[in-house]
Amino acid sequence: MTDAFDISRIDDVIHGRVRLGIMAVLSGVESADFNTLKARLQATDGNLSVHLRKLEEAGFVAVNKRFEGRKPLTEASMTPAGRKAFVAYLDAMQGLVGKA
Repeated sequence: MTDAFDISRIDDVIHGRVRLGIMAVLSGVESADFNTLKARLQATDGNLSVHLRKLEEAGFVAVNKRFEGRKPLTEASMTPAGRKAFVAYLDAMQGLVGKA
């Protein structure tokens, strides 16, 4: 039996549930604020922060912190490298699902 699926194509940075969720949300918008991501992903502040940092360190997400009036506002957006990695991840997963 020849199996063309290559497990190494699954990006470990994206593959975690919360990180995959972040990438999925950001793939459809220009940017999303921290509270929106937190609510959509049902994550805690600390958990979301850790996963955003991991994606930012990989160059997949850009995080912008600023003030709106006197309130801090943290926004995340997908970088071009992140979009490329996300598409490659989805292609790899499609290859896996196609085998089932």
